[in-house]
Amino acid sequence: MRRIVITGASVGLGAALARHYAAPGTVIGLIARRQEPMQALASGLPGRFEVHALDVADHAALAHAAQEFCARHGAPDLVIANAGISVGTHGEDGADVAKLQRVLEVNVTGLAATLAAFAPAMRAARGGTLCGIASVAAFRGLPGAGAYSASKSAAIRWLEALRVELVGTGVSVVTICPGYIDTPMTRVNRYRMPFLLSADEAARRIGRAIGARRRLAVIPWQMALVSSVLRVLPGWLYDRIAARAPRKPRDLPL
Repeated sequence: MRRIVITGASVGLGAALARHYAAPGTVIGLIARRQEPMQALASGLPGRFEVHALDVADHAALAHAAQEFCARHGAPDLVIANAGISVGTHGEDGADVAKLQRVLEVNVTGLAATLAAFAPAMRAARGGTLCGIASVAAFRGLPGAGAYSASKSAAIRWLEALRVELVGTGVSVVTICPGYIDTPMTRVNRYRMPFLLSADEAARRIGRAIGARRRLAVIPWQMALVSSVLRVLPGWLYDRIAARAPRKPRDLPL
């Protein structure tokens, strides 16, 4: 029996990952804030499902869900910390500091708490993969999306440290940095999104990278090229280009 846990599993990429991994003989733990979409998702897929309605920023609830899952099924073979939020921010507006705090709570500490909740059981079992979903937005500070860029950059460094800490334990750590994926999070963007992937296609490619136990994978490959260029651009040139970039809406619910 294969055991998988996915956070942010009610819609978008999380739901697509659930569809990708669903199979007879597989048990999948779905974690997200909204219970009804997860139940509807699970009812139409093969395999067994557990639904845990909680916010990953609630570390106590997350730890309890992990204990319940491991007690019933054993240590997971795969945990995907996918839950994430995004909103437009402006660094000179003090009101946006609260947005930054919330984004960091979900995208960084929520990710860390998810993996930490399952890591001890996986270490004891000497196997499995911990995966965190970051973003190509992590590679430079995107104007109008400072909170999101900062959170995904922090997630990459946390995952990198965790990977090294678990060397020799049998537990792998995979960092995924997607580009644009067609989900409710991106549909609010009022600008063209290059190399846009459907959620199901992104899940398929992510699944392949996880299966290969890639340390860090940028998806799709075109975005890997773009991110490589972004990382080496001198500051003065990046500033000139990025200053003209469109911005994410700042009035989104969190």
